[in-house]
Amino acid sequence: MLENVARFFAVLKEYDILLALTFIIIYWVMVRFTDKAITTLAVAKKVGLSRTLFIKRCFSLIYFGFLFAVYLIASGIGYGSFSIFLSSVFTVLGVGFIAQWSILSNITASFLIFFVFPYRIGDVIKIADGEDIEGTILDIRMFHTLIKHPEGNVITYPNSLLLQKSVTKCFDCANESS
Repeated sequence: MLENVARFFAVLKEYDILLALTFIIIYWVMVRFTDKAITTLAVAKKVGLSRTLFIKRCFSLIYFGFLFAVYLIASGIGYGSFSIFLSSVFTVLGVGFIAQWSILSNITASFLIFFVFPYRIGDVIKIADGEDIEGTILDIRMFHTLIKHPEGNVITYPNSLLLQKSVTKCFDCANESS
């Protein structure tokens, strides 16, 4: 199987334009498939348009980076040169992300909330924090979640803390928070 793939890339190496076009088509198909799946999930979970677009862009960027790396290797740049370049990029990104750890953790939490968080916009929740925050979820954004307190105040709660704390869906206080 791997020999067939190697032969395929050897033939395509002679036709760089065809190789690039092949990767562009693969990228386009992957992005379209993922966009449809994310849109379906976003509609089912009642996720806002801005958050849905953010998730789509992230997947598109990941696909582009991966396919670009495969293209460079397939077009003959060599594993050694590519690995040096990649390690340099990851070093720079690593230093930048460590400097902004809280921002990175909120973005990561936003991804997790998008795919696995059991509560939706409009649900009444109670967060077991020092102050027992309670209210209706108004919006879930990239860095924070907006919660409307029964008294009318809007609470901005960081996504990373939302995943760390115990969250309870509140059925008996739904009339109070509306």
